[in-house]
Amino acid sequence: MATYAIGDIQGCYDEFRQLLDRIGFDPLTDKLWSVGDLVNRGPDSLSVLRYFKSLGDSTVVVLGNHDLHLLALAAGNEKHAKKSTLDEVLTAPDRDELLHWLRHRPVMHYSEKKRFAMLHAGLAPQWDLQQALGCAAELEAALRDPGYPDFLHAMYGNQPEQWSSDLSGMDRLRFITNCFTRLRYCDAAGRLLLDEKGEPGTERDGAIPWYKVPGRASRDTRIVFGHWSTLGYIAEHNVWALDTGCLWGGSMTAVRIRKKKPIKVFDLDCTGYLSPG
Repeated sequence: MATYAIGDIQGCYDEFRQLLDRIGFDPLTDKLWSVGDLVNRGPDSLSVLRYFKSLGDSTVVVLGNHDLHLLALAAGNEKHAKKSTLDEVLTAPDRDELLHWLRHRPVMHYSEKKRFAMLHAGLAPQWDLQQALGCAAELEAALRDPGYPDFLHAMYGNQPEQWSSDLSGMDRLRFITNCFTRLRYCDAAGRLLLDEKGEPGTERDGAIPWYKVPGRASRDTRIVFGHWSTLGYIAEHNVWALDTGCLWGGSMTAVRIRKKKPIKVFDLDCTGYLSPG
């Protein structure tokens, strides 16, 4: 039995299935982890959702920003509707079952057996593993609550930018959401710099990749994540970045998760459906 983690798919269904064939994934015996962003911008988000839902207990998916965007659109929040290619999902006959399944995915996963955590984007530098799991549980509860549309209508925004245990209500949930689904850079004090999106070396003075912030409380936790296509594949500072930009003509990456450390399994070259910028 093998456990594989795969980078951002974003609707690139054909490439995703080709990669599974290359690594010999067997849903009857293997486990498939996804770092999120199953949907949007690529050509076949609907097939990606249907396939993952069909895997049942053979998969673990954490939510990414594009997955939350789909849920927000479905709840009537059209703030970023023009940046979407999700009409096929929203008009599908099985839309409600797919969205219900998606809304009940976690935002962070931790395997005691493998001693690995998985999330989409990043962690506040102040959070250790247990605090991160607790914050994830708060966000998951908000998404699964009958009043979840209220959260989805209020989740967008860059404030607050600094963690405090005194944060409450929507401010607290928005900060947690931004960490798990949008974060790339912080400053040395741990403030989120959500406007910084480029590859390392292009950031403004004082911006630090979240996983390099000095004294990061989660530094002893091994983490796989996605979200950052211009970062590409890295394995350093106890983190493994898996978004290698299939959507943009890069590749799709899978690693095999082991108790010791993951093995880079395969990069599938992708034609790409969009050009950066």
